[in-house]
Formats: sequence, structure tokens, C-alpha cells
Amino acid sequence: MKNPKVLTILGLFLLSAAPSLQAACSAATAAGAYGFTTTGTLILPNVGPAPVAAVGSTTFQLNGDVSGSQDRSVGGAFAHETITGTLTVNPDCTTVLLANVYDNNGNLVRTSTIDGVIVNNGKEIRAIFESVVAKPSGAVLPAILTIEAVRIH
Repeated sequence: MKNPKVLTILGLFLLSAAPSLQAACSAATAAGAYGFTTTGTLILPNVGPAPVAAVGSTTFQLNGDVSGSQDRSVGGAFAHETITGTLTVNPDCTTVLLANVYDNNGNLVRTSTIDGVIVNNGKEIRAIFESVVAKPSGAVLPAILTIEAVRIH
């Protein structure tokens, strides 16, 4: 039979070490394709609050490059859009996505900074829009938008 004191001390040591153990994420953790939904509200100039919904897919490369597309509705106005950008992944699994969104004609219509966190061992990303800037006007659009992304493969 093992010594109960030794097992107790070992258990206490492991428990005390647990808070210092943290997830370590990198670009490799996020690399891959994700399906996502965006929901929330965008505050439009001269219009006010408008509901937003979007679905799409995006791919994150190991070098941080991002590409994707989405179908979105803002206040009932529908559009197909393409997305490019850069994803930064921090060791604590937080992320920052700098996204450029283009219309069907290739015109840059807005840029966004989106803060997120990688969860479920890299299978999901949850995020919130920090900023939305309309192009070419440069108008900053207040936004209450969240994203839920699930790894496709």
C-alpha cells in the first residue's frame, strides 16, 4: 500500500501548480477553415440602429493571412462580400483580426478590428467587433457585433 502522506503531498503539489498552467496558442492553433455567424447591431449615420446578420467561411493561414466570404444583411439590405486580412494569435489564445471587406465589384467597403479568443482546443473562435470603419468615407460606425466560428476542417 502506498504511503497516504506521499500521495497527499503529491496531490497538493499538482493542485498548486495547476493555476500556472495556461493554454499556449499560436498561429498553428487557429490555422484552418471556419464557418461563422455574425449577429448584432450596427449604428448607421442618419439612420440609427440596424440589425446585422451574416454567415460565411474564412481560412486562416499559418503566416496570419486571412481570406473568406460572407453573405450579410444590414437592416434588411443583403450583400455578398469577400474578406481579406491578417490574424494575430497571442499565447493566451486571444486573437486580433484586421479585416478588409469588399463588395462584388472588388471595392473596399469597410475595415474592421475584431477581438477574439480561441476555445475548445482550437475548434471554435468567439469574437466581438472593436471597430467598424466605412470606406471610402472613413466614418466610424458604432457596432455591437459578435462572431461564433466553428472549425470546418
